[in-house]
Amino acid sequence: MKTITSRDNAQYKDLVKLAGSTQARRKAGRTLLDGVHLCQSYLQLRGLPEQCIVAEGALHNPEVMDIIGQLESQRAQVLALPDALYKAVSQVEHGVGLMFLIATPERSVTGPLSVSAVLLDNLQDPGNVGSILRSAAAAGITQVYCSAGTAFCWSPKVLRAAMGAHFVLDIVENVDLAALVSASNVMTVATSGYAKERLYDVDLSVPVAWVFGHEGQGVADDLLSITTRQVVIPHLGQIESLNVAACAAVCFFEQLRQSQPGA
Repeated sequence: MKTITSRDNAQYKDLVKLAGSTQARRKAGRTLLDGVHLCQSYLQLRGLPEQCIVAEGALHNPEVMDIIGQLESQRAQVLALPDALYKAVSQVEHGVGLMFLIATPERSVTGPLSVSAVLLDNLQDPGNVGSILRSAAAAGITQVYCSAGTAFCWSPKVLRAAMGAHFVLDIVENVDLAALVSASNVMTVATSGYAKERLYDVDLSVPVAWVFGHEGQGVADDLLSITTRQVVIPHLGQIESLNVAACAAVCFFEQLRQSQPGA
């Protein structure tokens, strides 16, 4: 275990940049996982991180020490920081004092859509993006495609909201969604408050590429016009619409329900 005690250390300065800047994360191709749950999930599903960063005050925590023990047994890099230095890196106010530094996967579109997928068109709230990733993974959908205007999927807020879903998903960013929809081999379904067809009247027992749009404006008109179906989720009361993450969850699990035997 290596210890850094100076704020002027070059390695420490790089960590601070990664923690605070999406631009730095994109440029470096790396991000930070903050917290025991994310770190445990990464270990289980993806393997060793590039580096583990631990606060000295967390070295008495049994869960933290169990993870560090696993890392050290496999000769992974572990970096200890005084609590004050660690807090300047961590984005979690009351965290346990454990982070992983990992490389962010670089994926690209490899062909037409042929299985169920999620397409995110200019979603800007990290919490919404993370919640959608979590719901998609829970519903058995593994492919996610994001337009250039969508929140960076490997930012700390998206990672925390997704609760480890990233590690079972194939996430492709900066995608031309219109081209992807046009070439799709599966039904493409967009949600819209102006649609006439109800979600529950559509046969969802087949693969579906779900298209969700900007929190306020919805799916862009040019993209909406080329989807196979446009559906609305009926709701009661005087609320204009559902939150996009809630909308996505309803869609995914209606598809899952229809795909079950006897549905």
